[in-house]
Amino acid sequence: MLSHEELKAIDDFRFMFRLPSRAAAIRELLKRGLEAHDTGPASANSRSKDFGVLKIHNGSSFETKE
Repeated sequence: MLSHEELKAIDDFRFMFRLPSRAAAIRELLKRGLEAHDTGPASANSRSKDFGVLKIHNGSSFETKE
């Protein structure tokens, strides 16, 4: 489930790059995210709902990779 603001961010990305559908925009964003820099694992206190499309909530984070 995505919030209204998260869907708007995806749709804005879609229209900026003239992608044919929201699904295409999501696939492109996933591809870019998977190609992004490496991080360590999520912190131990992290919960799924803490990770939003636009930001990470409640002090959850990724550990820095050494």
